[in-house]
Amino acid sequence: MKKKILVQRRELLGYSHQDVADLAGIDRSYYTKIKNGLTPSVKVAKLLGYHLGFDWTIFLMIIV
Repeated sequence: MKKKILVQRRELLGYSHQDVADLAGIDRSYYTKIKNGLTPSVKVAKLLGYHLGFDWTIFLMIIV
């Protein structure tokens, strides 16, 4: 679900992986890890949410 939102928002906005990483001030490899399920720091989660237009607390959701 988190991956789906990250991918959908990134593609909708026309951003590359590198674009999103640059906006959040992180390495592209870190963004890829987040996309693949790693929970980011609160700071990075807020930046991703802000720049991609979603509620950053989605990263706190636990999918069972």
